[in-house]
Amino acid sequence: MQRFEAKLAIIDGNPYVSVPPEILEDLFVHAQRRKSPIPIQGRINKVPYRQTLVRFRGAWRLYVNMKMLKDSPRRVGECIQVELKYDPHDRSPFFHPKLKKGLASNQEAKAIFESLPPSRQAEIVRYIAQLKTEDSVERNVVRAVNFLLGKGRFVGRDHP
Repeated sequence: MQRFEAKLAIIDGNPYVSVPPEILEDLFVHAQRRKSPIPIQGRINKVPYRQTLVRFRGAWRLYVNMKMLKDSPRRVGECIQVELKYDPHDRSPFFHPKLKKGLASNQEAKAIFESLPPSRQAEIVRYIAQLKTEDSVERNVVRAVNFLLGKGRFVGRDHP
């Protein structure tokens, strides 16, 4: 676990800290890559978190949300204690078998789904995975397939 102190900054309304270059280099070695995002875990002011380290506007940033640091947007300028390390655990959302089956049964929808950016794919997969009843899952798989085919809205979005 790497430790450092950093001043909380803000960009586009999002609080973040910059990670020192020597710690970044260690993360790159453990992650075996230098491409964003890099999954990490650690503690901020002794409170555990799981997050991703991302490169934005040419700089690597650890965004600090309110789960990680209470009232983080109001604390810009404060120095915080950060601990982090590479997190090798799979963070892929649960891909519900009924969604897999729905996409497999409609090759056009499947091709559109696979052409979406990974973040949009994950949004659809997570939405279906969080549903509580099998009826909801079945209804929403149909809605997701129709959405991909340009028929209606899904998760508050118009056709991709």
